[in-house]
This record gives sequence, structure tokens and C-alpha cells, in this order.
Amino acid sequence: MDKATELAQWFFIAGEDLKSAEYLATMHYPRPEGIICFHCQQSAEKNLKGFLFQKDVEFEKIHDLKIILKQCETVDISFASILPQCSVLNRYSVHPRYPDELEITAEDSNKAIQYAIDIRDFVNTKC
Repeated sequence: MDKATELAQWFFIAGEDLKSAEYLATMHYPRPEGIICFHCQQSAEKNLKGFLFQKDVEFEKIHDLKIILKQCETVDISFASILPQCSVLNRYSVHPRYPDELEITAEDSNKAIQYAIDIRDFVNTKC
């Protein structure tokens, strides 16, 4: 697979995660708040890794957005501006997948969707 095709796939899958979160947010009670947040974290992760892939920066197969963001900052220091969004989404990488790890509200999941959009839009300005 050529680089352009693989890069497009990174961003396509990131978009699918975000669309899934947005769709799940339209559900009536009980909304799957943890799953919504998980998809938002996954979207942010894939957008950041897509940026690194485009810039030929190798990255580990990890889910820690803070570590991935630090790698992005080595290429473009302005990525530091999305640290607040990454910090919030970072806690949704694994915890919502297990019982009683986090109490997540509709407000949390709505904010997670907005943060995933913020990260997507920021990365889009850099690619």
C-alpha cells in the first residue's frame, strides 16, 4: 500500500470512530457514555498517529495520548496547544472498558466529542 493510501486510512478510521461516538450520543437513555468517550479517544489517537505517519515519525503501538502528543510536539511545538483536550480524552483509552473504573456522565461524553473534533480540526490544519 502506498503512503497516501495508508495516510487516508488513518484519517478515515479516525473519522469513523468520531462518527460512531456522535451516533451513539443520539441514543436515548441509557446512552453508552463510556463507549462514546472511548471512541473519542480512539479518534484523537488515530488523528495524532496519522500526523506522525505523514511526517515519517515512527511511533509505538500505545494508547497514551500524552506520549503520542509529545512525539507530535517534536515535529511541531504548536501541538502543545491541544494538551488539555488530550489529557481529558486520555483517561478514556482503557478505563471505560472495565466495570466501575470511571463514572462518566452525558456531560463528559459531550465534552469528549467536542475535544475529538478539536483535535481532528487541529491536525487537519497541519496535514
